[in-house]
Amino acid sequence: MTLRLAFLGTPDFAVPTLVELIGQGHDIAAVYSQPPRPKGRRLAAEPSPVARQAELHGLSLRTPESLKNADTQAEFAALALDLAIVVAYGLILSKPILDAPRLGCFNLHGSLLPRWRGAAPIQRAIMAGDSETGVMVMRMEEGLDTGPVLMAERVAIGRKTFGDLHDELARLGADLMARALAALERGSIEEHPQPSDGATYAKKILKEETRIDWSKSNREVDCLIRGLSPTPGAWCEIRGERLRILYADPVDGSGAPGEILDDRLTIACGQGALRATRLQRAGRAPMQAQEFLRGFALKPGERV
Repeated sequence: MTLRLAFLGTPDFAVPTLVELIGQGHDIAAVYSQPPRPKGRRLAAEPSPVARQAELHGLSLRTPESLKNADTQAEFAALALDLAIVVAYGLILSKPILDAPRLGCFNLHGSLLPRWRGAAPIQRAIMAGDSETGVMVMRMEEGLDTGPVLMAERVAIGRKTFGDLHDELARLGADLMARALAALERGSIEEHPQPSDGATYAKKILKEETRIDWSKSNREVDCLIRGLSPTPGAWCEIRGERLRILYADPVDGSGAPGEILDDRLTIACGQGALRATRLQRAGRAPMQAQEFLRGFALKPGERV
């Protein structure tokens, strides 16, 4: 049975799920995404990745600033939906929106709930040093990511960066959502309330969090670097220039925090050291450490 649905999403993370739903043949009555935002040096307004995908497939696209307006809510209800799918939409869904679809609203969330409810679950899991994370399909309610879970997939984090894990979970989540909808159609899915213990909140990444504190252990700094790579990027300063470190390997070593220990860009931490392997200078493309050092020679004893 084909389901009539609305899709609500904004960033790249949501695109694979939208594409999967299109491929499954569901009747997508409308796609909701956040309005175009200024981007780039010229700050020209650009549509979101989901909006571009909707336009590519000729789907009805709506970009309201809010879903709290009575007219917007009435327009949503008039779609006569079976359900709504939400993936990283970025706007709060009010009760009239949640109640409008016949079967409800379902969210794809990039964590193992109740851990890391909120805006930045993938980054926070890496930054906290978690060993695993995953994706979950949950029924939405008025609380922040508090609804019952329908399906879940777990993945090991290992040495993955935010970029690595983001792409893996986006692909896995698209498949998970397709399977959840198939089970809903068959009436064969169970909903499991989230545990009352273990809830944590993944607040947005703040600018002041992105600067590397070399007095921390190499494990803590490594988690920060991987959790912010490739964007927004963990950074430090060397000779007055801002330098983003996109990847580094924990190694043995000791010295003053931030001290360069050798000619391989090994940097001392409060405990242990990190060997930077991928970096980015301001206004430049990312590069490997060997390429960086050819154009920006650093000597042992210098500090970052």
